[in-house]
Amino acid sequence: MTETPLRPARIVAAFGRSYLADTGEGPPRPCVARGKRSEVVCGDQVLLRLGQDPAVIETLLPRRNALWRQDAWRSKMFAANLDLVLVVTAAEPTPNLELVGRALIAAQSEDIPSALVLNKRELPGTARLREMLQPLQSAGYPIIEVSARQAPDEAAAILRQKLDGRIGMLIGASGVGKSTLVNALVPGLRIQTQAISAALNAGRHTTTATRLYMLEGLAPGSGLLDSPGFQAFGLNQLSVSQLQHAFPEIARLNGTCRFNNCTHRQEPGCAVRTAVEAGELAPSRYALYLRVLQELLNEAETRPTA
Repeated sequence: MTETPLRPARIVAAFGRSYLADTGEGPPRPCVARGKRSEVVCGDQVLLRLGQDPAVIETLLPRRNALWRQDAWRSKMFAANLDLVLVVTAAEPTPNLELVGRALIAAQSEDIPSALVLNKRELPGTARLREMLQPLQSAGYPIIEVSARQAPDEAAAILRQKLDGRIGMLIGASGVGKSTLVNALVPGLRIQTQAISAALNAGRHTTTATRLYMLEGLAPGSGLLDSPGFQAFGLNQLSVSQLQHAFPEIARLNGTCRFNNCTHRQEPGCAVRTAVEAGELAPSRYALYLRVLQELLNEAETRPTA
């Protein structure tokens, strides 16, 4: 019996071991991964074996990048093959700049361009939040101010410019207005969500799934990837060197310390600490670096040896 040929496709929805894959012809196809455990995530490029329902993912193609988090208990990959990460924050609820900073580190470590989306700009606390975000802007991260609820068309137009020809992902803590932004960017979102739920046979639980929506009216391949809000962001997957390169303002100083293996903590002749003391590197950013560094060192100490 002749096997059906393999078809290249992109994963556009993921829930457990059930997926939807876009082959470029017709609506996305339901598919499953082989084996009990799947490493396939939204945005992955795969080879599908058609001829059965659901189709089978035979091959996971190499990724350009992947956005993920890891702590002492679990590892979670969000998506793969991204061109842009948009980290959403707002003055209400109380901004969690720890999560914002960690999400930017994760993206930077994978060489994924990032920007900050300051939503709910109409709120009185926005001026204060703008000041708090200044160290990130100084590090090189653009800040995009929008009001998804009061001016959805304007917000959509601004973000569509950023997403033209790119696959972008919106991430942020719960309550920052991410869902409102997605609704503004994806016309007919409710209809699309219902179609995905029916195709995955997952019902209302697909609200916790990751989904990729292709954006019409933009260059081919433009898309928006949406995922659930998060409240924690471990970075234990990084090495110390990767962490140092994930801070643009620290990466620029790498190699200028007295010692080549400087961890930028207590070593004499550290260019990073000198920059902090001179007011050239924000203390808040340096403090975040030290917190994550300590987590990585603690993880290395507890990791079992072969």
